[in-house]
Amino acid sequence: MKIITCYKLVPEEQDIVVAGDRSLNFDRAETKISQFDLNAVEAGVQLAGEGGEVIALSAGGKALDNTKARKDILSRGPQALYLVQDAQLEQALPYQTARALAAAASKIEFDLLLCGEGSGDLYAQQVGLLVGELLKLPTLNAVSRITAIDGGVLVERTLEDEIEVIEVPLPAVLCVTSDINTPKIPTMKAILGAGKKPVTLWSAADVGWAPVAEQVRLAKVYAPEQTDRKRVMIEGDSPEAISALAEHLRKALN
Repeated sequence: MKIITCYKLVPEEQDIVVAGDRSLNFDRAETKISQFDLNAVEAGVQLAGEGGEVIALSAGGKALDNTKARKDILSRGPQALYLVQDAQLEQALPYQTARALAAAASKIEFDLLLCGEGSGDLYAQQVGLLVGELLKLPTLNAVSRITAIDGGVLVERTLEDEIEVIEVPLPAVLCVTSDINTPKIPTMKAILGAGKKPVTLWSAADVGWAPVAEQVRLAKVYAPEQTDRKRVMIEGDSPEAISALAEHLRKALN
């Protein structure tokens, strides 16, 4: 089975500075692989086993030049890495990103394409579904388990009140949840070997991608407004104090 695992580079959360007007400053933020995408990579590696092939794929701007991030993704199991790089993909919204990934995936060819449930920055939860739609393939999200079967995969989706089991023919596109697995930490041997794996860098023209008019645009990103502290002090452990605490918590949660 040939599996493509898509990933996105996002800012390191702890390095983001929140200004007084709630705007975000990313100047000191290092880039990293989105945590949700690490679940997709791990799922692909587990599913491929010894006989399969896993390829990592990303689309973006100058952040893709980061050699540390390239080694990081390759140390996690993929045998090769494909990158679609263009300045116009620097801050691309889901539809533009999905078009670039779909165009690249068409050139690579695959049996299964995996995405995380969302990205660690926008968390729009749209890219994987849009890729599947653009490729005209069976597409499912909220996937919490994947098992290979003859001619396809057996997929479990954990819904609110039940677990849905679906047989999906290949090729297909799946978006996995963060509870599908726990991504393994690469070994030193895997990290050293990552530098020897092939990396293919494509321009937008190489995959036939060009921007199209957006139906929406990203205007601003703000940090959530902080709620003022209530400064309610309840002293003691008497039944009355416990009841008062419980009442305050009930009001806060409702």
